[in-house]
Amino acid sequence: MNISRIFRRAINSAVLLTLLGRTASAETPTLVYFGTMSGKKGTGIYVSRLDRTSGQLSAPELAAETASPGFLAIHPSQPFLFSVGEMKNATRQPSGAVNAWAIDPKTGKLSFLNQESSGGIGPAHLTVDKTGNLVLVANYGSGSVSAIPIHAGHLGRPTAFQQHAGSSINPHRQREPHAHSVNVDPANRFAFVADLGVDAVMIYKFDSKTGTLIPNNPREAAVEPGSGPRHLAFHPSARFAYVINEMLCTITAFAYDAKTGQLKTLQTISTLPAGQAVEPSFSTAEVQVHPSGKFLYGSNRGHDTIAAFAIDEQTGQLSLLQHESTQGKIPRNFGVDPNGEFLLAANQNSDSVVVFRIDAKSGRIAPTGQKVEVPSPVCVKFLMPPMTQASR
Repeated sequence: MNISRIFRRAINSAVLLTLLGRTASAETPTLVYFGTMSGKKGTGIYVSRLDRTSGQLSAPELAAETASPGFLAIHPSQPFLFSVGEMKNATRQPSGAVNAWAIDPKTGKLSFLNQESSGGIGPAHLTVDKTGNLVLVANYGSGSVSAIPIHAGHLGRPTAFQQHAGSSINPHRQREPHAHSVNVDPANRFAFVADLGVDAVMIYKFDSKTGTLIPNNPREAAVEPGSGPRHLAFHPSARFAYVINEMLCTITAFAYDAKTGQLKTLQTISTLPAGQAVEPSFSTAEVQVHPSGKFLYGSNRGHDTIAAFAIDEQTGQLSLLQHESTQGKIPRNFGVDPNGEFLLAANQNSDSVVVFRIDAKSGRIAPTGQKVEVPSPVCVKFLMPPMTQASR
């Protein structure tokens, strides 16, 4: 028996199956969900299909009617989607909520499962932890964060709640805490809450089994006063993290210690072109790291551009690549597809989502000519075909 020949055949077969799998996956359109703000043109969560060969988006359809779903999060392994929302509390006053939805993998339509209190006012962001056991939600209005358990797609009563305190130097925007986003680290051991009001990223020890959030030591990572930290993105290596600062239009790069949860400042860089002052109408919004770990993207509202940066994979520091117009107004959010081939920019004030292709070598983005109309889009989330097939 020729072991060497058998081994080579096995390897070749494995490679062929992998290539076939990738081809089949590429030929299957990716479902893309858009969270929106309530308006005259429509209200709810919309769904489209992205052809990952051509970059074409199908005409968006209403997946679920609901008031101002805003930010969305998709379960990592099951066909469930979660959105922020509002509800009436015991005194009939508006309060924050999280809504749970079941995804129909064939049509992309959503079926309402249930609603649970977010534990605060004005929920702005939510994420599902790596195990799929919990939804973490950041309440901007009241400056707090909650952990909500997931049971077969349904939401249970919150298992943890943390109220922030403090203020910063801007008397109009930072008189009180404003938790703007919540993320878990790649190891699922710590939770990070970017708080615009206190100019810090609050750090919590996170237990996905018990659903607890316990203040870490160190408890926070500060940014320059008046920055207004908004969203955070981890590098796939888990060695770095990046926070986009809404008010000063900057990005702060941190070195990350996965053992202690500590964030150590490496660099703060402008998201605007050299010499461009931060005008009153300017602010940043979303930040994402390319799946390759080589590039980072941030959105500028008012300036209405995507800023692209190269990441030094040894130091974690950023260097500017380009500024590209989003071809619309107020890019409050964008999404980089999990394969790193396309960036979809959601222009809130021009009711459009514009498709850009990402150059794998340079990291630069270029418009594909594809654009669809979505009423007040403020969030972009992808449901990749492998998950769709597995959930059938």
